[in-house]
Amino acid sequence: MPRVLLFLPWLLGALSVAAQDQPPRDWFHLDFRDNGFYGVSSYKAYQQLLKNKKPQKTVIVAVLDSGVDFDHEDLKDVMWTNPGEIPGNGKDDDHNGYVDDIHGWNFIGGKDGRNVDHEQLELTRLYLHYSGKFKNADPAHLSRRDKKEYERYQAIRKEFEKARADAEANQKRFEDLLDALTELQKAFGKDDFSYKDLPPIHPKHPMASVVIDMLKNAPSVSALRGRLERAYDYYSKNVNYYYNPDYQVRAIVGDDYANSYERYYGNNDAKGPDPSHGTHVAGIIAAKRNNGIGMDGIADHVRIMSVRVVPDGDERDKDVANGIIYAVDNGARIINMSFGKPYAWDKDVVDKAVRYAEKHGVLIVHAAMNDSKNIDEQVVYPNDRYRRRGLFGPRYARNFMNVGALSWKKGEDAIATFSNYGKKNVDVFAPGVAIYSTTPNDTYASYNGTSMATPVTAGIAAVLMEYFPRLSAKQVKQIIMDSAVPLHHQVRKTDTHELAPMTELCRTGGVVNLYRAIQLAEKY
Repeated sequence: MPRVLLFLPWLLGALSVAAQDQPPRDWFHLDFRDNGFYGVSSYKAYQQLLKNKKPQKTVIVAVLDSGVDFDHEDLKDVMWTNPGEIPGNGKDDDHNGYVDDIHGWNFIGGKDGRNVDHEQLELTRLYLHYSGKFKNADPAHLSRRDKKEYERYQAIRKEFEKARADAEANQKRFEDLLDALTELQKAFGKDDFSYKDLPPIHPKHPMASVVIDMLKNAPSVSALRGRLERAYDYYSKNVNYYYNPDYQVRAIVGDDYANSYERYYGNNDAKGPDPSHGTHVAGIIAAKRNNGIGMDGIADHVRIMSVRVVPDGDERDKDVANGIIYAVDNGARIINMSFGKPYAWDKDVVDKAVRYAEKHGVLIVHAAMNDSKNIDEQVVYPNDRYRRRGLFGPRYARNFMNVGALSWKKGEDAIATFSNYGKKNVDVFAPGVAIYSTTPNDTYASYNGTSMATPVTAGIAAVLMEYFPRLSAKQVKQIIMDSAVPLHHQVRKTDTHELAPMTELCRTGGVVNLYRAIQLAEKY
């Protein structure tokens, strides 16, 4: 699943959360005035505003992600099926350049059926790129242009080496904690117990006291072990894949990676090896409503197109650009992009794809990311600012929305602790904590992240396009922003923890709301 957009609370030491501290599973559908939660009032909208209305159009929503389990019990009826393709005949029946693209396309797979699963981060790829050019360079003999690149290389090298060292240290730390926990179990003579059951024993492991302190805040040893194992696995991925210069998997795809504008590569496995993240996103948008199983998505008359561009690591700009173009060319009206990264390899190719979507009236809904940062100060990619300036200054994509994550908590803690924010670069906030949705193999789970807030917003956009088909993508974006519910109380900034008005955290100072959006759309 995408590295940064699924927030993992165990990394911050949240070892247990009491059941009474959890919101209702469907809290993101609820209404603040009626139910006390800043949900998007979707139940209320369907019961009151849409009760006797029929959608005028089926809207295709492309989920650019890790893949979608299109056989899921709550998704199989809402998946996009390419009307021009005959499944399994090995031919490009609709002549769109992609063979047997039944439910979408996979830009990180090879013709032989293999798939990219884990990947490096863009920071690692840039480190390798610049190291090949500047590792042994003498800055005194570089041209002015090369000196600028050399300075960037030095900054990237410093960040990479620190990140790699931190990952190795954390991997070792959690390995030691697991060893200490095993020794504690042996000393007590039981596999599972709680802190209150623990007699006064003194294991020799140097991390034993740390483990015992951690056990105080965990319901049991088995629960603590699960948390520690997940943390160890995460940092192992950092070491083995994300920050590993020797890990090279792009050859699986078989494309000419140096050619950012190459279009036709990949395979038709739109599910991929681990579609957990994409399946969760798809369910939030469009899980079958009112079928008595699982959960309800926001929108009721959409089709989900799965476009696989995101591995477990950082996505590549070439794949993102092609994913956008594929979605546009195959009829998507909305593109959900629950991913992002702090570095870009080729921003121009993504900018051109975003501009292509804008030209064709397609709305892009993007996650603000989960780094607890002000992205007015620290850039994330992709974004709505085109790299090439216009005659009168910077140019911006008018079909691009950036979404921050809202918690179910109220007052000062309304903003998810992990969410990025930005007065200029985040448009709205949406529910993104404890969001219950579909996961592979007919299962369900609650995830946290701006990854979840983004499809909540994309779902609202889809409803507007279903019931008000004459609205343009730009109008839908404006309606969602203008109808956002303002939070008048101060909230806590996620980086400095200072209190500030909501208008300091996003452009609208508010939270998306389907009920209000429909009311406003009716006036257009």
